[in-house]
This record gives sequence, structure tokens and C-alpha cells, in this order.
Amino acid sequence: MLQTIDVRGQQLDYRRVIPRAEFDVEHAVEVVAPICRAVAERGEDALAEFAERFDHVVPPNFRVPPEQLARCADELDPAVRAAFEESIRRRRAVAEAEREPGVVRVEIAPGAVVEQKCIAVGRVGLYVPGGLAPLASSVLMNVVPAQVAGVGSLAVASPPQAEFGGLPHPSILGMCHLLGVDEVYAVGGAQAIAMFAHGVEGLCAPVDMVTGPGNIYVVAAKRLLRGVIGIDSEAGPTEIAVLADDSADPAFVAADLLSQAEHDPLAGSVLVTDSPQLARAVDAELTRQASLTKHAERVHTALSGRQSAVILVDDIAQGLAVVDAYAAEHLEIQTRDAYSVAQRVRNAGAIFVGPYSPVPLGDYSAGSTHVLPTAGAARHSSGLNVKSFTKAVHIIDYSAEGLAELADTIETFAAAEDLPGHGAAIAIRRGNAR
Repeated sequence: MLQTIDVRGQQLDYRRVIPRAEFDVEHAVEVVAPICRAVAERGEDALAEFAERFDHVVPPNFRVPPEQLARCADELDPAVRAAFEESIRRRRAVAEAEREPGVVRVEIAPGAVVEQKCIAVGRVGLYVPGGLAPLASSVLMNVVPAQVAGVGSLAVASPPQAEFGGLPHPSILGMCHLLGVDEVYAVGGAQAIAMFAHGVEGLCAPVDMVTGPGNIYVVAAKRLLRGVIGIDSEAGPTEIAVLADDSADPAFVAADLLSQAEHDPLAGSVLVTDSPQLARAVDAELTRQASLTKHAERVHTALSGRQSAVILVDDIAQGLAVVDAYAAEHLEIQTRDAYSVAQRVRNAGAIFVGPYSPVPLGDYSAGSTHVLPTAGAARHSSGLNVKSFTKAVHIIDYSAEGLAELADTIETFAAAEDLPGHGAAIAIRRGNAR
């Protein structure tokens, strides 16, 4: 089912040979630009037009009434509610540990103090997809770290669903209520990002930052409006890489590759191994397990697509070079001494160690974040966490004596840059203004 890419005995730029899904954000930007302009100019009228066109239902109210959120929470299956609450508890416990001290203070010299204060973003819009799967887990992954960071105002948007009378999926609404979020909008797609960025008079105040995954049009709107708002990332199709040797259980590996393939026909599932025997066994397991799964067509499309493959390597050292080049959103290590191997990884959104730390554990209840960098962005970016919702502000507090000690340095520097006004602002405080 998976294509095979053999890099054994070769020293390559692995980024050029590793499979990726095609994800043309620039083309999508052209599509969403008029949508974002329409929302900025026409507000709710535009939201209604796009809800009819894209979601095939116009909500009775774009903002979901709080009593509806409470009703959805009350109507959750008890086992589902218990699962939600335990996942919230674990994510909140990890998020609390992510917090930095509020203020870092450095006294550089007598009378010369610089502080760094971490301040939470004032208002955040959280986008929750509702297309192929109702991702209630994305609600908690966005809301919990924002709350722990101290964000004062949170709003959630998720697409209206015709089968639920124009409301988002009930499990998403129930999760919002359990988290104490009562500002929820039945708005999806690029128009939701535009609503958050520009605000809609009488409905939704503009936000400072938008987070959360979405389809290519959501990603394009985030790219288009970046600068008007801050964003977390441009999330592409989900992806998993498994670095495994002949000690791995082929049934486990196949199940984990399949678990991500059911997200999206463009999802990437990549096995990196030095064992051709394991590769053959995993492929056989994929064929067997895929025939039994509910979303067999979607899974088959993803696993047989250009973005999925087995990559054969000489040894685990070469395998590490390959997975670092791939910089997977999710990376599983299923090798001997898996923890030690995991410590050698530089690039991954999240690392899952050993046979009993599968990716779905992190998707729901491990306590870690599941909003992670895709498409190789793990080379330079982190998953969504408490720090994502804060900004660092320096507070500079110098006395007259502290400035006087440094005045010559600053005036010399200003002269070297041919900015005499900068130097004059120092000189006037020394009584040397001309």
C-alpha cells in the first residue's frame, strides 16, 4: 500500500526525497481574499451569504446562546463527558507547568535595570474545524493553554452544521461549556478568520490573535490577515513518521500510521526503518487493518498517496537524519532503547516514545498539545502552548546616574549611524544640548 523510497548507502538532501502532500496556500489566498473583504465590509450579511454557500445552512444566531452550550454539556454521554473532563485535567496540569515566572529582572549596573514581563494576549479567537470530524479535542487544546496564560477574552468559532439546526457539533459546544467558554460562534472557514480579524459590528469584537487548525482556506485566510492579527501557525495536512527497527510490532506501527491517515486524504504516513522485513510486515498489516476500518476509502487514498511512504535506511543513525529532515508533526520512536533514540531527535512537533505512546494518546489525553507544526515547520516552530499566548515586554528603568555612565557610548553609536537626533536625546539629559 505504501510506496518505498530506498536511501540506503546514499548521502542525500533528505528534504528533497521525503514525500509531502501538495498544499497550495497561495492559490487558496486568491480564493479567500474576496471573502475576507466581504466580511470586513458587510459583516453579518456576508456571514449569512457564505454560510449558505459553504455550509448549506444559515444559523438562527451566529453567536451560540450560552444556554445551548450548557444543554449540550448536559446531554453528553456520561462516558464522553468523563473522557472530556479527564483530558482537560491532564492538559491543564501540563499547561500550568509551562508557565514562566512573570517577571525577569536584570540590574546591569547601579541605576540600570531592565525587566522582561510576560503579558498575556488580550483577546484570542480560537478556530475549531468541523468538517470530516468534529474535533472537540481542538477546543481543549486551544482553550486550556490560553486560560492558563491569562488571556482575558476567548471566543470560539466552528462551522454551522445543517444536521444540528445551524449550530456547531454538540460535542464541541459541550466542551466549550465544560471549559467555561460562553462566546461561541457558528461560523466556519475563511469568513470566521475574517470575522475575528476585523470584528463584526453588533456581533463579535475583533481579536488580537487567532489560533487553531483548519482546511487550506482557513490557512490561507490566516496568511492573508497575518499582521492584522497574530496567528499560531499555518497548519497543513496532518502527518506521522514512525522510526522503527526490527524490534517494533508491525501491527502497532500499522495501526498508528492508519490512525493519522483517517484524518484526511492528504494526511501523510511515513515509516522510516532499517528493516525490510518490518516494512513488508507493516504493509501487510496496513492492507488488513485498512479493509476493516470505517473510513477505508479515505485511509486508502492517504496511504497510497505521494505523501506517504516507507523509507529504507542503513541504520538508526541514518533514520534519525531522515526524520530530522522530515520534521514531522508527530514522530513515534519504536526502536530498542527508544527513549535514548528520542533524545537525539532535533526536529519534531511532538515525540512519542516506545510502543505504548501512540499518537492518539497525544491527540486526546496525554496532557501534551496536539496543535503542532506541520509541513516541516517543526524545524523552527513549536506546538501551541502557554507561551504561544504571551508576549514579552521589556521595561527599561535607568536613573540619571545609570544613563550618565552610558551616555558617551550611546552618543558615539548614534553618530556612527548618522542619527544625531538619537545622540541629542541623550546629550540634553547631560546638559550638553546644542
